[in-house]
Amino acid sequence: MSDRLKALFSLAGDVVVVTGGYGLIGSVLCRGLAELGAKVAVIELHPDAQRNIAAFGHPVPDNIRVFAGDVTKRDTLVAALAQITERLGRPTGLIANAALDSPPGAPIEENGPFETYPEESWDKVMDVNVKGVFLCAQVFGHAMAQAGRGSIVNVASIYGTVSPDQSLYDYRRQDGELFYKPIAYSASKSALYNLTRYLAVYWGPKNVRANTVTFAGVFNKQDPRFLEAYARKIPLRRGRPELANMAEAEDYVGAVAFLLSPASAYMTGADLCVDGGFTAI
Repeated sequence: MSDRLKALFSLAGDVVVVTGGYGLIGSVLCRGLAELGAKVAVIELHPDAQRNIAAFGHPVPDNIRVFAGDVTKRDTLVAALAQITERLGRPTGLIANAALDSPPGAPIEENGPFETYPEESWDKVMDVNVKGVFLCAQVFGHAMAQAGRGSIVNVASIYGTVSPDQSLYDYRRQDGELFYKPIAYSASKSALYNLTRYLAVYWGPKNVRANTVTFAGVFNKQDPRFLEAYARKIPLRRGRPELANMAEAEDYVGAVAFLLSPASAYMTGADLCVDGGFTAI
């Protein structure tokens, strides 16, 4: 591979801010970007040495640093930006990955019928998943615009592109549960597409790009009945039946690295869908 081609995909010297870095996908993204040469600044509510080790390995790579910040509180992000700039340099990339969803074991109010979905739950999800992305873009995107260079990657979801397929959860209703995949996560992820397009147009003259990356579900030892139903929604087969055609978090590193790198220098306001074909059906 030529040096020119290697440089296209290089993240060496980049300072990438990642929200939600302790999560299943976020931690893998952070490790992958660090291996590719980026200096990774993780924004977390409560940084903790033990959680750092659990998420990023032992020892924690020198080019992964965790900073305190709340994506729903602008002043904490401004403080984090100052610390990141002082310790790592001015950010050149942002991955807005932090998000809330109602987990499968949530109270019945969270996963019950649409008609009784709690207003407080709606507000909480929207606060993190939409307002959090908006505030991070304001703070870190502005810093990139001032420098005349940057890439924003907002993490969307297949459930922001299409409605959740409630039949995937039939097995729970057959067990007597009143279970429906709730509305707020889907609505919040859908909002990211136009928020991102707005940023792409607004900051295009400042050489700051903004794109979404749409992810499908990630294997996490889900109920076998869910896995069986989900597998029928994915056209792609890779000879890994134990995954039931679901993604592994590692499947998403390349797409995010591409959107951060010079290889995607002319790509902005777009969505890169990595879903095994889920939304193609």
